[in-house]
This record gives sequence, C-alpha cells and structure tokens, in this order.
Amino acid sequence: MNDDGSVPGDNPFQDKGELAKTFWSIGHRNSLGIAFNQNGELWAHEMGPMHGDELNLILPGANYGWPIVSEGNHYSGAVIPTHDTRPEFQKPKLFWVPTVAPSGLFFYQGDEFPDWNGDAFLGGLKGKALVRIEFKNDLPVEAERFSWSQRVRDVELGTDGAIWALEDGRSGRLIKFIKALE
Repeated sequence: MNDDGSVPGDNPFQDKGELAKTFWSIGHRNSLGIAFNQNGELWAHEMGPMHGDELNLILPGANYGWPIVSEGNHYSGAVIPTHDTRPEFQKPKLFWVPTVAPSGLFFYQGDEFPDWNGDAFLGGLKGKALVRIEFKNDLPVEAERFSWSQRVRDVELGTDGAIWALEDGRSGRLIKFIKALE
C-alpha cells in the first residue's frame, strides 16, 4: 500500500482483477507476525495446520502454497504434501515440527543486547517460549528458546532495547527482558 492507502501500480497481480491487484503474495495460511528487517526485507511467520509452522521471506508475486503444500499435516492426520514435492511454491526459510505456534515478530536493534542485533524474535503459544532466531549466511536458524509455563501471545521491542513479552490468558503478564545485572 502507498502511504495514502492506495494500491501501488507495480503490485505483482495487477492483471488478475480489482481485488487481486491489492495482493503482494499468495498461498499464506495464518500469519500472526510480520516485520521488516534492517535490510528492508519483509518476513512473516505462519501457524501450520498440525505442526509445520513457517518463517517466510515475503517476495512480490510469490505463492507459498497453502493449502496445497505444508510442512505439517491436517488435524485429522491426513497428509499434506511438503514443499519439496511442488517446486513452483516458495519454501519456508525455517519451519517447526513439532509446532511452536508462533505469535508476534520483530527484528532486534538495540543496545541492551548488542550481540542480538539483526536477530528475529517471536513468541510461542504452544511452545510457551520467547524464540530467538539468528541468521547464518542469510538463512534463519533457531538459536535459543527462553521457556516458561505460559503461552506467549505477543513480543515487542522497547525503545530502550528491552524485549517485551505478553503472556496469553486472563492472568497473563507483561514481562520485560533486560540484561542481567552484574
């Protein structure tokens, strides 16, 4: 979208109809986190069906394959073909089996944890964790899980470089992560 809410003339599906001209990419299942990294790349994660949560680099005009392919299966147990079986679909850059049930997404940039600059963070609903993802040769890998017994509904980066996690549910807490005092 343009700043004024209008549709850019160079969107990839311009010739596919009025509604489609608003699309940037297709074949997504359930995105609960989307963020730009420091290089201006757009990333999103999606909950898979039963397992197979994905982290995707969002490219213009790309088709990510849902519901034809997935790294998970249907809740009934019925098998869904993997991305490897259909090369015309964009494969996830990272996926989780078993599920982490991702929520929230940001890329770290701050002074509180300088070693993590450029890393991505997401919450885990099923995984009950704050998940740190680092990039090795431009590919994301899960680096750490900070786990406790509560579902993490959302994660955000504070203006001071602290990391905030919001727990799910009525008694959910808002937790601020800072560097340990020495």
